[in-house]
Amino acid sequence: MTFSWKRVNAIFQKDFKDFSRNIAVSIVIFLPLIMAAVYGRMGVDSIQVHFMTINMTFAMVGTYVQCCLIAEEKEKNTLRGLMLSPANTFEILGGKSLLSFVLTITIIFFSAFLSEYKPASITMVAVAIILSSLFYIGMGTLLGLIAKSVMESSVIVLPVIGVFTVGSFATVWAQKYPVLKALEYMPNVQLIDLAEKVEKGARFVNVLSNLGIIGAWVVVVFVLTVVVYKKRMVD
Repeated sequence: MTFSWKRVNAIFQKDFKDFSRNIAVSIVIFLPLIMAAVYGRMGVDSIQVHFMTINMTFAMVGTYVQCCLIAEEKEKNTLRGLMLSPANTFEILGGKSLLSFVLTITIIFFSAFLSEYKPASITMVAVAIILSSLFYIGMGTLLGLIAKSVMESSVIVLPVIGVFTVGSFATVWAQKYPVLKALEYMPNVQLIDLAEKVEKGARFVNVLSNLGIIGAWVVVVFVLTVVVYKKRMVD
């Protein structure tokens, strides 16, 4: 079966209507913007601060919104209809992820504008942000497939928000406690490390390791998501 953008667009439009009607979910997209505006007015210019807002956007918009959208489909028993429709797995997962992707990138753009974050190389940072957004959206999809309801999805996603928003302190913890060294390989930490390298004049080849680690996280989470999705199809 060939990939159909028409079916993906139909799923995207349905998600947009559901999202706009759900005030409890849609209101979270304003939290990173408010934080970015506050930091911008305070004149704070720090990579750690800028990316705390960006990582919050990933967790709150990319993961939380995506998780709720998937869980809502399950709660209404409409996800089963999608699975039995002519749309294939990649069309469904792609269509269900498109709204979260657009929202995530849009909120990050305006957050960076409000906090006055101007990276030395927009291209390298943009590539890393797009790659990272795929990980967080994939995580949201996975958690949404696991959750049994929208209420449960709101709870199950909280650890992700906590870990990946304030996880930038993982580097400090890893230096103090060597047993936590693995935390330095978290995608949000790698993103901050990449941004710091960029500000020091690093070239694309110097950040390939960071992009590679983030990319590995993307592959792992999407493989798990497809496995769980396939399992739900035969439940």
